[in-house]
Amino acid sequence: MLIIPAIDLKDGQCVRLRQGLMDASTVFSDDPVAMAARWVEAGCRRLHLVDLNGAFAGEPVNGEVVTAIAAAYPELPIQIGGGIRNLETIEHYVRAGVSYVIIGTKAVKEPAFVGEACRAFPGKVIVGLDAKDGLVATDGWAEVSAVQATDLARQFESEGVSAIVYTDIARDGMMQGVNVEATVTMARASSIPVIASGGITNIDDIRALNAVAAEGICGAITGRAIYEGTLDVAEAQRLCDGAA
Repeated sequence: MLIIPAIDLKDGQCVRLRQGLMDASTVFSDDPVAMAARWVEAGCRRLHLVDLNGAFAGEPVNGEVVTAIAAAYPELPIQIGGGIRNLETIEHYVRAGVSYVIIGTKAVKEPAFVGEACRAFPGKVIVGLDAKDGLVATDGWAEVSAVQATDLARQFESEGVSAIVYTDIARDGMMQGVNVEATVTMARASSIPVIASGGITNIDDIRALNAVAAEGICGAITGRAIYEGTLDVAEAQRLCDGAA
């Protein structure tokens, strides 16, 4: 299981939100490239970038920062989400050196787009499913749909999706612990590997997820915990690698 540090981009800065609320953000750095360097030096093997402005705007807003990070670390797999609503945006990011694009809102509103993107960019597409009480939320979590996240995951099973990033909104940025049960339920719903997101607080959360990784959980995204120092990236990855 990979430990994947998150760099959330808002107005060119590295921030963290609480439950996806833009006005509940904490700025951790005004140099996202330097922040990427910090996690690379800690031994991370993938980075998770989110264009928060883009998620609300429906188009990339912090694309230059994403490109700069990809250029600085051409060998490092990077996944980017936020405002990816068309093939042109995906092509732009792939050309910039990004390994994976995360389709969220568009996947819920136009599921057929996921298959189209997978065919155009094989192996590059991740679906982001953000859920509240099991129901998918969209548009930067501003809207909660009537769609069950597990049902949507099953729809994408034959499309060639590389992974599902599953976020429990209620836990995100709240430092209340990861929702292991909901993550396992998502992993069992389809054969697509699941990346856990939301609520990871300390090494105990990583231990709990790693214990059920065989269910189909291939990674864990962590944000606030690594910025506030309650989780050490290198220690967490060692645990997952079996070396701790």
